Amino acid sequence: MAQKLRPAHPLETRVLLQGFDEPSSWTIDVYEKKLGGYAGARKAVAMAPDAIITEVKNSGLRGLGGAGFPAGMKWSFIPKNSGKPVYLVCNADEGEPGTFKDRQIMEHMPHRLVDGMISAASAIGSETGYIYVRCELRLAIERLEKAIEEAYAKGYLGKNIFGSGRNFDLTVHPGAGSYICGEETALIESLEGDRGQPRLKPPFPAVSGAFGCPTVVNNVATLANVPGILLNGAEWFLKLGQNTPRSAGTFVYSVSGDVKNPGFYELPLGTNLNVLLNEVCGGPLPGRKFKACYPGGSSSPLLTADEFDVKMDFDSLAAKGTMLGSGAVIVLDDRRSIPEVCMRTARFYAHESCGQCVPCREGTKWTYLMIKRLVKGEGTQADIDKALQACANMAGKTICVLSDACAMPVTSMIKKFRAEFEALARPASEVTPAVPKVSGQLAELMAAVRERQTR
Repeated sequence: MAQKLRPAHPLETRVLLQGFDEPSSWTIDVYEKKLGGYAGARKAVAMAPDAIITEVKNSGLRGLGGAGFPAGMKWSFIPKNSGKPVYLVCNADEGEPGTFKDRQIMEHMPHRLVDGMISAASAIGSETGYIYVRCELRLAIERLEKAIEEAYAKGYLGKNIFGSGRNFDLTVHPGAGSYICGEETALIESLEGDRGQPRLKPPFPAVSGAFGCPTVVNNVATLANVPGILLNGAEWFLKLGQNTPRSAGTFVYSVSGDVKNPGFYELPLGTNLNVLLNEVCGGPLPGRKFKACYPGGSSSPLLTADEFDVKMDFDSLAAKGTMLGSGAVIVLDDRRSIPEVCMRTARFYAHESCGQCVPCREGTKWTYLMIKRLVKGEGTQADIDKALQACANMAGKTICVLSDACAMPVTSMIKKFRAEFEALARPASEVTPAVPKVSGQLAELMAAVRERQTR
């Protein structure tokens, strides 16, 4: 059955999703004939690498997967004449709960991503690229592989692309579905065939990444923006945003939860959250009121309903004590129990921790267990403070930011909705401490230890 595609909302500005509603938009014929496809790549292979990097720097393009690091600056970190191969890796893992923007590009506009990767490869001198895709995204993988096959057949990939003398090979690499592999060094470990665990930095991937060689890792949306920037210029991209040069271009926001019209919407970066939720998404469900939302996926600190008057860009949300992240807006209305949401959030991160760092491995687990005790009616006021203490002991103390991804939203929920947590707490006198069951041998060993301690 053919998929019915949603037409653009009047407030949308489709750049990454331009042509999204064209029949067979994922084919090379539609991308070239109707959307002027691969003109950006053709221009890139004829440009000097430094000129491409300068144009992307001037455009203000930032990493759109969550970190928000300037893309052109990241490319400029690749060492010149290192004598090693340079790898370009697209991070298409998209494992942040609530996020479904990149899959729209891969499923409906895969050639735009291929176009962008050829352009980026020309900038950093790469001849080999990988698209690391979450294995659950079967349609995205199928269409990317077909798009790459079509591009090879046209001479846009492989040897002497576009007759330029440059080479670029591209491969789709399905990941195994691990959240931690969204972190770029864990992704590289997985790409190499090892267990997906983050690496200590330095060295950074730009110096020693995939297979010990200089590597650039960029998000799907970041790379897909490059052809438009090269064709239309940095000024055009800057004017698309609604805030400052630090928030240029558009952003595909993923909206889910308690809202009338959930979905994905491409709007100028810096669009007000109230406009997104009330005008674009139709407001709350009938008879309900907004209570809170995650503005940037489940790892972002919550905003309460009275904080929704904020621009959806990196800097404005940072000033509010939260973050844009992946742009996944998960909406909660007045029916929702914040402690239950908090418990589910902590459980996710406890499950997804790779276990490499003790503060994360133990902290996420104990945060989940303490919140769970409260939700089950078995916790005390002390558990609330212990959960906050566990979060404080995790934040900023591990190799990657997974522990922060648990600590930040949990801390925000407890601080902003503490009354809901306290309403679930029981007096300490009513709670019987759990006594662990021990085997006969273990009981004897514990008794022997106690006896030695009393001597």
